[in-house]
Amino acid sequence: MIHLAARVLATGLLVVLAGCAGYQIPNEPKNTDVFQKAEKSDRVSFVDKDALAAFEAESDPVYRLGEGDKLTLNIWNRAELSGKHTVGPDGIITVPLVGPMRVATMTREEAAGQIGDSLVRYYTAPLVTLGIDEYHANRVTILGRVLTPGVLQFDKPPMLLDALARAGSLPVLDKQATLTRCAIFRGREKIIWVDLKRLLNRGDLAYNIRLKPNDLIYIPDSFDTLMYVMGAVQKPGAYRLTPDMSVMDALAQAGGPNEDANEDEIAIYRPGREAVQRIPLKSLVTADRKVNFALEEGDVIYVQKKGIAEVGYFLRQLLPGLSFMTFGFGAAGK
Repeated sequence: MIHLAARVLATGLLVVLAGCAGYQIPNEPKNTDVFQKAEKSDRVSFVDKDALAAFEAESDPVYRLGEGDKLTLNIWNRAELSGKHTVGPDGIITVPLVGPMRVATMTREEAAGQIGDSLVRYYTAPLVTLGIDEYHANRVTILGRVLTPGVLQFDKPPMLLDALARAGSLPVLDKQATLTRCAIFRGREKIIWVDLKRLLNRGDLAYNIRLKPNDLIYIPDSFDTLMYVMGAVQKPGAYRLTPDMSVMDALAQAGGPNEDANEDEIAIYRPGREAVQRIPLKSLVTADRKVNFALEEGDVIYVQKKGIAEVGYFLRQLLPGLSFMTFGFGAAGK
């Protein structure tokens, strides 16, 4: 009976391993193109100050008329020509005698001068002034993790901090969250990422750039990007991926390895590249930090449990639903 039970157990184990062998094991990278050593926030790929200055130089601090602006036109001693105007969606106002005139993108002085030039055929040296009653052209849109997303209007081209303060973007709802970055979209051709940690935490005003009308600011939500820590850790699950998160950071978020963790090896699987990187767990806490790779969205860290059965179970239960992540099986066969 004992021999029969042993044969049944051995047969079952072979079936399990044969089933696992059916999965395609991704090729492990032989260079650093896929998995690279983690670099902290000073090395995150934000633009430098020179690029920020060039981006800001495109902004014009002088207000220019635009759609929705409410204007008062005064022509001295010509009350019949004076009056209120609203700049239309096409950037045009209609002036008596003159007719439709495009004033969008002009300063108030430029628009008043053009109106005066158009009236000289009717009057000698007309004196024209143009006032702005309501400013609507300096609009920027802010989206993402802010209290009041939407369109914001300013009476002059705003600074980035003006828009953040108006939108209530401080992390009052999630006290553990921090603002790390934002993207500024300018038209269809340009996007720039701004390091908010340098602006908000370090007070570096070089990052407080001036915005242009119709800029779009996007602040990623805390849960926009995720990575996963599984296996023999204290708190396995999905975790928020910060721009400079490393393997050690992720393990710390998960409470670290538990007492059942195998110190010989952990695995990192990168679904987007179908690549696997195996590293010794104990090497992360030594002076050798070359294996402390930077993580990307969707990465899965698997801390192997001591013993052979855990890896086979992990493969059969989890990997078929995660693009056949079979990085544990190779370790089991050692």
